[in-house]
Amino acid sequence: MYWTIVLLGIRFIEGRFGGRLVSVVIHILLPSFLRRVMRAYEIKAIIRESGAELSRIGRSRNWRLSANREQLTNLIHELEQTDEPSWRWVLTKIKESRGQLTEKELVNLVARNPGISVKELVILANCTIAEARSAIDTYEWQDED
Repeated sequence: MYWTIVLLGIRFIEGRFGGRLVSVVIHILLPSFLRRVMRAYEIKAIIRESGAELSRIGRSRNWRLSANREQLTNLIHELEQTDEPSWRWVLTKIKESRGQLTEKELVNLVARNPGISVKELVILANCTIAEARSAIDTYEWQDED
């Protein structure tokens, strides 16, 4: 069973596959993608390396970026490291579409990076200082089974 929710042109899909919960896939529309970006091959390679999928919609000029939140976070981090000004609109669209991370996702992020500081978590997850401290405290105080 799959659920599809469409909000402001962004499509979220979640469901079960083989008894396991599939992560939420976010579809972001990128109109006139190739006309707006310079060095398109480089940005396509960065998107592929992050695990996200970039596909053309039919025969139009419009493209669709499909990724989960973790892939979008990695993609944002990679695109912020570059200094190509024409890629900024893609970065803005991704940041708007990613949304805020939940408490559980923040704790999972801390679990993958145990030495992360509050400041790094705030920058990486785009959350408040209180949310970052709460996630780090939750991770440090959880029982290790």
